[in-house]
Amino acid sequence: MEFRHLGRSGLMVSEISYGNWITHGSQVEEQAATACVRAALDTGITTFDTADVYAGTKAEEVLGRALKGERREGLEIFTKVYWPTGPGRNDRGLSRKHIMESINGSLRRLQTDYVDLYQAHRYDYSTPLEETMEAFADVVHSGKAHYIGVSEWKASQLREAHALARELRIPLVSNQPQYSMLWRVIETEVVPTSEELGVGQIVWSPMAQGVLSGKYLPGQPPPAGSRATDEKSGANFIARFMTDEVLTRVQRLKPLAEQAGLSMAQLAIAWVLQNPNVSSAIVGASRPEQVHDNVKAAGVKLDADLLKAIDEIVEPITERDAAKTESPAQRP
Repeated sequence: MEFRHLGRSGLMVSEISYGNWITHGSQVEEQAATACVRAALDTGITTFDTADVYAGTKAEEVLGRALKGERREGLEIFTKVYWPTGPGRNDRGLSRKHIMESINGSLRRLQTDYVDLYQAHRYDYSTPLEETMEAFADVVHSGKAHYIGVSEWKASQLREAHALARELRIPLVSNQPQYSMLWRVIETEVVPTSEELGVGQIVWSPMAQGVLSGKYLPGQPPPAGSRATDEKSGANFIARFMTDEVLTRVQRLKPLAEQAGLSMAQLAIAWVLQNPNVSSAIVGASRPEQVHDNVKAAGVKLDADLLKAIDEIVEPITERDAAKTESPAQRP
């Protein structure tokens, strides 16, 4: 495993981090989830990402039990706040009330005294940013989180929040966006702004929800039990990539992966890690062998000719395209 700084902070994270968005507490049984966490630890992954909303808070509980007994100082545990975790009007968003109550709930479920990174899971247009950042400052100053991050924030929002964070003397060090060969929305504005501010990207869906693994074939139904067939596992989200044109292009990547001595999944993960602003790529798994395969992308360097060949094959979704296809609340 290779390690990188999270943005310009001193925090080191594993190049590949383990996430449990749609696996723990919902897609797979706890025994299988624990086996995947053990596999992650065995392969050198030290960074684990979750959120209070995943599986209705169950994902945090499963991860907490799976990591119990590990040396806490040797782990980087990340979680998030924003999406609804209860039926009440204040059980959502980035108000001071919800943030302060949510951090306590997350720590209890994760069985830890602190998280290394506490992230705003989306931008809250109904709460003053000053209120949100002041609440995050209190979370940091109370020792319940070491660093602050955000997820899927625009460049302008990042800039405003970063300025407030400096005033409040708290480290806002990361953004967690979707990023893959097929989805490059952050490259236009978010990455340049982040580089200027010292913010690192912790990217999710580097394999475009499994599409870049090559398992979905044009003109054929998705394999039984795959993510594309399970509404709870992101079938609606993955639909944007499930066109014959996209799937045909993905199949054309197979010879490139073979020439590089990589699996399709490894090629996809290695590709996002070529971006110097990416601190870590999040992978999920329902089986331990998937973890063992994915981590082989750590430390891989793709040459310029290979990167050019990839660009010639795929037609990625850019910021302009994304505005036509995705609402801000599409992915929790």
